[in-house]
Amino acid sequence: MSIFKKHIEKQHYDKENQKPILRSSICTGEQVAGFKNVHTGKVEEIMCIRSAGDLEQFMEMYGISVISKEY
Repeated sequence: MSIFKKHIEKQHYDKENQKPILRSSICTGEQVAGFKNVHTGKVEEIMCIRSAGDLEQFMEMYGISVISKEY
């Protein structure tokens, strides 16, 4: 246990109208985590994912256990 671990504040999203996704570029491999509106298909990008730690931080921040990947 580390006493210097950064405390991550929990964020909220509309679970009925949005689903968490990880968008990945086929050409460059760039990954962006965000939320997709299930009705309109519009994506709200939240943060760029550069490592597994970034993805873990995003999932912990929003309380997500499963995330789908889109290309």
